[in-house]
Amino acid sequence: MVDRVTPIPEAIPEESPFKGKRGLARIVHALFNSLAGLADAWRHESAFRQEILLAAVLVPVACLVHVSPVERALLIGSVLLVMIVELLNTSVEAAIDRISFDHHSLSKRAKDIGSAAVFVALVLLAVVWALILPPALSPG
Repeated sequence: MVDRVTPIPEAIPEESPFKGKRGLARIVHALFNSLAGLADAWRHESAFRQEILLAAVLVPVACLVHVSPVERALLIGSVLLVMIVELLNTSVEAAIDRISFDHHSLSKRAKDIGSAAVFVALVLLAVVWALILPPALSPG
């Protein structure tokens, strides 16, 4: 009887090889990656561009209207949350498209759920602004 040697599979690294940076170098590297991500989102996602334009209008309004600091934070935070959720949704869509452009029910589900998350963030924005802004603009 001949012993057959089963080849040992190559070890799969537990961490990305790009995670080696530490300290200030990591922060600088992360900053440039983040800026590249924002630039990619601006270049490739019309929804993100629309949300940036919405933020360009709403954030100054939030800074000018007479509200408490907490209300101002809620107004601005709700705008930024929409942009955050849009970026996450875009990253999910890009990852799915990287895997395959073929139609698959799980891919559709993931993309639809990401879209729903953006919708919920937009509803939150509308609710926050509808609750805070009218009293702040009313005389008296």
